[in-house]
Amino acid sequence: MRPVAIFRHSPTEGPGYFATFLEQHGISWILLALDEGAAVPASSEQFSGLCFMGGPMSVNDPLPWIEPVCALIRDAVEKDIPVIGHCLGGQLMSKALGGTVTRNPVKEIGWGEASGEENATARHWLGSFAGRPGTVFQWHGETFSIPPGAQRLFGNVHCANQMFALGPHLGMQCHVEMTPEMIATWCEQWADEAIAVADQASVQTPELMLTQIGERLPTMRQLSEQLYAAWIKGLRH
Repeated sequence: MRPVAIFRHSPTEGPGYFATFLEQHGISWILLALDEGAAVPASSEQFSGLCFMGGPMSVNDPLPWIEPVCALIRDAVEKDIPVIGHCLGGQLMSKALGGTVTRNPVKEIGWGEASGEENATARHWLGSFAGRPGTVFQWHGETFSIPPGAQRLFGNVHCANQMFALGPHLGMQCHVEMTPEMIATWCEQWADEAIAVADQASVQTPELMLTQIGERLPTMRQLSEQLYAAWIKGLRH
């Protein structure tokens, strides 16, 4: 099988548990670090799937790699090569596929819940999480619209569109790839951002995020395992 290409947009927003999951299932992957100047491939054909991670930038920023990435996503969708996006990655997918990315009414930072939809598509992707809440990790101030032809899978009171599916493609606003090390790094690197809005119900302090890792991460891992297992079924051989 050809490798899965994982696109990194920021040094501390790597593949996390997603890469671990691929390795556990014998699936090879390569990292394309756009934050270090890696070129965006012109075609998706050399990969079995594409994964896009998070980043502090906006898809509406005038960055030179955003349109090539959107073109690559469209190329993969046309060829039925599965695409998965985490946070910024989900926003890139929405933008590429005809959606829009705008400011969310509030920032979402830290552990939270999102509720699964109850329909056939949701059952395929969410398994037992269809129709019930699941634990997710958040760090975003923008939100995507559901692109034409896609279906919403997850939402909550702070951000209606947490996840969408379009055929074998999965776009997420939330982070299900987190590891304890990533959470600790983000809490140190972006502590000021969280503390500045910690009075909002959608935001946790860095201390609380770290304290809840032991309780929340195993619960979220069940969700990430379900989502990733559904996604790899579509990988191109």
